[in-house]
Amino acid sequence: MKIGGSNVKRAQRESLGNSDVTQENENYPTEQEAMVLLDEHFQTVAFLAKSLSDENRLRILLTVSNGKKSVSSIVEELGLSQPLVSHHLKELKRSLLVKIERNGPFIYYELVDPRILDVIRTLSIVATDLLTARRTF
Repeated sequence: MKIGGSNVKRAQRESLGNSDVTQENENYPTEQEAMVLLDEHFQTVAFLAKSLSDENRLRILLTVSNGKKSVSSIVEELGLSQPLVSHHLKELKRSLLVKIERNGPFIYYELVDPRILDVIRTLSIVATDLLTARRTF
């Protein structure tokens, strides 16, 4: 029988007398649960990470996170070429990170899940921290 992560954490806190741990942390899996999750989903996580591994794709995701945008408005906002933006939008759509909406001859792109912005923010913080601590290149 599997015990939920929040129940395990709650029991651990009670046994240790640590009431300072915030309730928010109960939403995160335990280290053991995280490893099981990763073991089962390595390929999926790698696919998503690869989709996020291009600076232009990140910029496009941030642009479409503010609402539906046409290719031409993304091109104008980011100063990228139309073929380049279209290529990256195709990859982001294939990765299920953006969705499309057709309205007459126009196609609008929008971020599928706002949680992806949290992932990007976290990656940015980790990258900054790692590069700040790095002494040699």
